Amino acid sequence: MGEPPSSGGNSVDRLGETLIDSERLHARVAELGAEIDADYAGRDLVLVGVLKGALIFMADLMRSLTLPCEIDLMAVSSYGSSTVSSGVVRILKDLDTSIEGRDVLVVEDIIDSGLTLQYLMRNLRARDPATLEVCSLLTKPERRRVELPIKYVGFEIPNVFAIGYGLDHAQRWRNLDYVAALEPTRS
Repeated sequence: MGEPPSSGGNSVDRLGETLIDSERLHARVAELGAEIDADYAGRDLVLVGVLKGALIFMADLMRSLTLPCEIDLMAVSSYGSSTVSSGVVRILKDLDTSIEGRDVLVVEDIIDSGLTLQYLMRNLRARDPATLEVCSLLTKPERRRVELPIKYVGFEIPNVFAIGYGLDHAQRWRNLDYVAALEPTRS
């Protein structure tokens, strides 16, 4: 993989250790696709991607599916440019279509405390989908503050701030083809 790219400029955020390399990442996404294909065969599936972090994961996950599906996107915010969730969730972009009576699979990049996803699931459940499940690339079980049913999980990771493969810090690092830890800020 070579040397991780420099953050450039005056920024002090840097890449730490690789948590999940590209090969493991893509193999697991293919496995998740096969599980979803089997579980939703013959059903009317809508993937709801949570922007911006889940975009790359959702694109790769969709390409691994053989069943026809629709997609829609939502944008929610609870972090801003911080590495810790504020706990206040705002919907920045809502769905474009109705999910009433549909089988909905929410595609998330990471579940940390679970508070953002809990809010999102309550909001989507109120729209009366036939089913509502979650597929998350990453989860941090030791940070969870609420119980959530997560049907599909790519990887469990330790309590570090993860970047790459769609995950960012201050809108940077999403372009990495692997998941790394953000090295703690130095002064």
